[in-house]
Formats: sequence, C-alpha cells, structure tokens
Amino acid sequence: MAKKRKRTKAEVERIIELFNKEYGKEYKCYLNHENAWQLLIATILSAQCTDARVNIVTKELFVKYSSLEAFANADVKELERDIYTTGFYKNKAKNIILCCRKLLEEYGGEVPSELEELVTLAGVGRKTANVIRGNIYNEPSIVVDTHVKRISRKLGLTDSDDPVKIEFELMEILPKEQWILWNIHVIRLGRTVCTAKKPDCGNCFLRELCPGAGK
Repeated sequence: MAKKRKRTKAEVERIIELFNKEYGKEYKCYLNHENAWQLLIATILSAQCTDARVNIVTKELFVKYSSLEAFANADVKELERDIYTTGFYKNKAKNIILCCRKLLEEYGGEVPSELEELVTLAGVGRKTANVIRGNIYNEPSIVVDTHVKRISRKLGLTDSDDPVKIEFELMEILPKEQWILWNIHVIRLGRTVCTAKKPDCGNCFLRELCPGAGK
C-alpha cells in the first residue's frame, strides 16, 4: 500500500484558518465543572461515555459529594450506583476514590499541573492529564479523544491508530497556540457535521481540503 502524502505546512495552516473562522478561538470545555478536582472526576467518568451523559450524572454527583474528602471516603458500592449510567462504573468508582485519596494525602488536595504527576493518579492517562493541563492550567496540550483521532486521520494529519503517537504527530504539525483549540474545534465538528455514522461532507467547510470527504 502506498504511503499517504503528508499535508504541507500551507495546507495545515489553511485548515486551522478555516476552523478559527468557523468556530472562533474561545476556549470551551464540554464537561461542566467548578474547579480542578471536579473536572478531573468528570473526565475520568467520560471514558467510553458522552460528555452529555457525564454532565447529567455530575449535576447531582457534585452536590452529593461536595469535596475531595467526600469522594475519598465514599462507599465504593454506593458510588458505583451513583455513576452507573456512565458505564465501566466499577473501575471508575474505584479509581475516583483512590485518585481523591492520593490528591489529599500527597498533594494537599490540589490537582497537580505536571503531566508526569497527573498520570500517577488512579484512572488518569495522558488524555485526562491533558484535559486538566489545557483547561485548568492553560498549558498547551493536545487531547486525543475519539473525535480527534477519527477526524485528524480523515484530514490526513495522521495515519496512526495509537492515541499517543497521534498526540505527538499533531504536536509536530500544529502551532502550539492551536493545541487546545484543535480538540475544541474537532469535537464540535465531529458532533455536528463530521459525525461518525453519517458525515455531512457536502456542508462541511473543510470539504475542499479533506482527503476523506465522501468516504
């Protein structure tokens, strides 16, 4: 199989220009939260679950468990019931409790900003860590979720299936000031126009630059 042609710098700049023109450059987080630890828990819950569903669950969850201490001391079976509809609830409940305990015991209740420290927390991988770094600490970070993986591949910016490899490839070709925006823009595109089941290529502002258009 012939290797796909890499996008030129000019093509990447044009894609970014069209994204910024269509969606603006305002930072937006799709998970509702009031502080860093709430976003951390919401992101853990978002694994294999929609942000909309997580927001429904956390609306009551963050009232019932109003502090890190409340989560750290939660009964695991009760927490499982509270988060049941987000899926994988057993692992998520266990990880949330362990994560909150470590934040209290080792970080004084503060969510760390360094990726190397974040990924030592239960239930936290590079994706979750980068959500925190980008949205809480404004550290340029690329979050590779299902939308970013699928649409970045479709646009010809990567041909990898590995989220970590995709993250580093995007870091190489996207200017740093666009790293956080890339996730925000691509999620919006993936939810409204370039949906997984039925992409509306005819009405996509990127169709002329997308090698995956109509496929």
